[in-house]
Amino acid sequence: MSAALLEVRDLRKHFPVRRGLFSRVVGQVRAVDGVSLDVGAGETLGLVGESGCGKTTAGRAILRLIEPTSGSVRFEGTELTTLAPREMRALRRRIQIVFQDPYSSLNPRLTVGSMIGEALAIHRIARGAAARARVAELLLSVGLAPDHAGRYAHEFSGGQRQRIGIARALAVEPRLIVLDEPVSALDVSIQAQIVNLLQELQQRLGLAYLFVAHDLAVVEHISDRVAVMYLGRIVETAGRDAIYAGPLHPYTQSLLSAVPVADPARRKPRIVLPGEAPSPAHPPGGCHFHPRCFLAQRSGVAMARCRTEAPQLREAAPGHQVACHLA
Repeated sequence: MSAALLEVRDLRKHFPVRRGLFSRVVGQVRAVDGVSLDVGAGETLGLVGESGCGKTTAGRAILRLIEPTSGSVRFEGTELTTLAPREMRALRRRIQIVFQDPYSSLNPRLTVGSMIGEALAIHRIARGAAARARVAELLLSVGLAPDHAGRYAHEFSGGQRQRIGIARALAVEPRLIVLDEPVSALDVSIQAQIVNLLQELQQRLGLAYLFVAHDLAVVEHISDRVAVMYLGRIVETAGRDAIYAGPLHPYTQSLLSAVPVADPARRKPRIVLPGEAPSPAHPPGGCHFHPRCFLAQRSGVAMARCRTEAPQLREAAPGHQVACHLA
């Protein structure tokens, strides 16, 4: 892996559960519960898992769009969690986000040119004619026409709106972009266009991506490495080829078994997990996955350990880490 651009260590985000007349705190929702990951310069790390596993919360906590409960986030060697608001605003020029919903992430009251130009003005990159020229250049770079700058968000399709969101993120010349399920709300044909655009921009501009998604086929296409998340924790991380060819964690194996295969001759048995994912407000003790784990069910001795001892990420092979007692 290239030199680490982003280093996240033991990141946690817990939301208080309040009840009663006086809104007393009676518990915590452990949305992100000790996440550690790295993103190298020019690299794409895919962060995958079921809905509700904490992927989006982790991405937003890294950017401090929501304040993390604890942990360390270092970007280009700078600790983000201790920065003052003014310092954080200056650093946001280097790290940006593209949101999942292209319909709600754009301001309906502003023209496209105003939305993109706002970032240029805030960070004092360009004003006036220079800003208008930069907006036109950005629109062209994402496959839109310069005259689209005078239109409003409701005049565009979903795919075009996501292109606008990408142009807005690129306006301040970032090094890292957090992509929060950027294609999940789009049609399949449009998804391919947006993914190809992201790859072309990455090659041309040297961008690094943290690609948050639940679509494993898209992640396989775009990612260099993959981190698998379950109930607020990273359970496996490795290079893309290693994850897809030989997953070690039973949760990763079950996820990949659910990916549709077009060729009937290549179909593999489906691993169906019992029950539903537990609530992050009341996670199981030990390994969070043990109530649904088909490996732990086969051995009473292993099951006892899984119930009481939380597995730590360990290196099972060069560059391949897994948090499982049985892998």
